[in-house]
Amino acid sequence: MKILLAEDDTLLGEAIQASLDFDGISVDWFQRGDEVEAALNLNSYDGIILDIGLPGKNGLEIVTSLRKQGNPIPVLLLTALGTITDRVTGLDRGADDYLVKPFDTEELLARLRALVRRSAGRVEPTLSHLDITVMPESRRVEKSGQAVELSRYEYLILIRLLENRGHIYSQQALSDYIYEWNEEVESNTIQVHVHHLRKKLGKTLIKTRRGIGYVIEKPA
Repeated sequence: MKILLAEDDTLLGEAIQASLDFDGISVDWFQRGDEVEAALNLNSYDGIILDIGLPGKNGLEIVTSLRKQGNPIPVLLLTALGTITDRVTGLDRGADDYLVKPFDTEELLARLRALVRRSAGRVEPTLSHLDITVMPESRRVEKSGQAVELSRYEYLILIRLLENRGHIYSQQALSDYIYEWNEEVESNTIQVHVHHLRKKLGKTLIKTRRGIGYVIEKPA
């Protein structure tokens, strides 16, 4: 999962980013509304954690613009404003959920996972493919019922390909998805991660489309 975090409070932003990182979620964090819009034009995200009170352009303006463009990306609004009117306004503008500060990061993560799961058209909290089972809430991965340890980046690649079976992702697309905007990446890194995934989960799980990218095929 890759999330855009928009929060201008440095301490809160650092805390949320740390929680997302610990949960195996790739996150790009911005502190201004105009930076958020620029990032959305350049990158693909599974969801947005969006503070209402951003400088440059506020969260309500951003979510309104997204919905007018027909962008269905899940949006979780954060605000210090907790009246019923504030909550209704945020939801009516197109937000999918709402958290009032202060909040518990575990609740934030649970709400975020639920929003992204529903957006992907999944009802069950687990992902299954042949003998592979993934439990996103705990980052547990099993093969034939046995736990398999994956690195953070291996896990992110697996989730991306499992949630979009049949879709071919180039090395660049996977790199953009799993790494945060300020990370330096070596040219063969994705190949190395895919190699490790095949060793751990089976060499036939991830197919290579030469010159195009990688795919987990839909079951016949």
